[in-house]
Amino acid sequence: MTRTGIISPTQFPSLKSQRCGGGGDASFMEQLLLHCATAIDTNDASLAHQLLWVLNNIAPPDGDSSTQRLTSAFVRALLSRAASKIPALLNIAFQPPADEIHRFSVVELAGFIDLTPWHRFGFIAANEAILTAVEGYSTVHIIDLSLTHCMQIPTLIDAMASRKLNKPPLLKLTVVASASSFPPFINISYEELGSKLVNFATTRNIEMQFTIIPSTYTDGFSSLLQHLRMYPTSYNEALIVNCHMMLRYIPDETLTPSSHSSLSLRNVFLNQLRSLNPTIVTLIEEDADLTSENLVTRLRSAFNYFWIPFDTTDTFMSEQRRLYEAEISWKIENVVAKEGVERVERTETKGRWLERMRDNEFGGVRVSEEAVSELKAMLGEHAVGWGMKKDDDDESLVLTWKGHSVVFATVWVPI
Repeated sequence: MTRTGIISPTQFPSLKSQRCGGGGDASFMEQLLLHCATAIDTNDASLAHQLLWVLNNIAPPDGDSSTQRLTSAFVRALLSRAASKIPALLNIAFQPPADEIHRFSVVELAGFIDLTPWHRFGFIAANEAILTAVEGYSTVHIIDLSLTHCMQIPTLIDAMASRKLNKPPLLKLTVVASASSFPPFINISYEELGSKLVNFATTRNIEMQFTIIPSTYTDGFSSLLQHLRMYPTSYNEALIVNCHMMLRYIPDETLTPSSHSSLSLRNVFLNQLRSLNPTIVTLIEEDADLTSENLVTRLRSAFNYFWIPFDTTDTFMSEQRRLYEAEISWKIENVVAKEGVERVERTETKGRWLERMRDNEFGGVRVSEEAVSELKAMLGEHAVGWGMKKDDDDESLVLTWKGHSVVFATVWVPI
């Protein structure tokens, strides 16, 4: 400790060569956060206080650099975690309260999603796969397990209408409604949302039915699966299951003390889904591992993933950036501060999801070249850092930012 009582980087051997410049050195800040997490979890109030003081001074919440604002979000998350372990730390006003998560109108949410390819990447890949799979069917039943409140569907309706068939297929859309929720939030009910979608489909000469099933991720959407078993698909009906960044909320722990992966609730869901014999399943997820029970391991993974959305906001207008970073900060707090059933952000890597799908008798389908071309055109509308890579080994497409994997898109069929 220095004479002023403030921690110096030289106290930590791993930090001796690191410097925090005007914009903030990410490696230096990461190491401070990791030491702080350890101090909080070992109830070392003195060390935690010193580290938080340093972090608060070099990473203000309104910092000019994305690294400073990213670090500030982690500091707030660590303070939230400290509430149950070292309450005395909360008497020190290190950080202002987090911004309240905004509730979007439908139009606002559509614009918010269009800010980056984060969601649009999966929309395009999935919609192209769906359009190919449903060709020739008189009824298309889509189970939309999506984080974005059906924002993918209007584009799909437009694409179905543009095919100019003599009689477009009946479109049945089923969504789940749960008391538990996570951002983004919308300011209308699903009943109102469904009415808007049905009216929009009518203007495109598409007959549409909208069904809401009360079901929750906490039990692996068991009531949804039960409903689908009670009402099996009819003749010439395609069953599409669109999983867009939602399956990560199904608890990843095993159902018994055994560590055998087949007993995990995620595998139970996929196994029951396979028994329904869907036409295709689209799986779009973020490519990160936030499942570790060890806080330091989890924080390191989170820091090395969530720098990406913060880094992409440099070209945003101030209000857009505030809303966008507030949503990411909510995720960071959930990953770092929460445990047990409250910790819902449990993202897994692409490799782990591919393993789960194969274990439950799904086979991967290559995303079409039409989708690849459309994705390239869409990426051209955004900042230079966005890119895409194809993995021929597992037939996936991966959205990248400055070469780093962000989101993967895959298509599956029963085998």
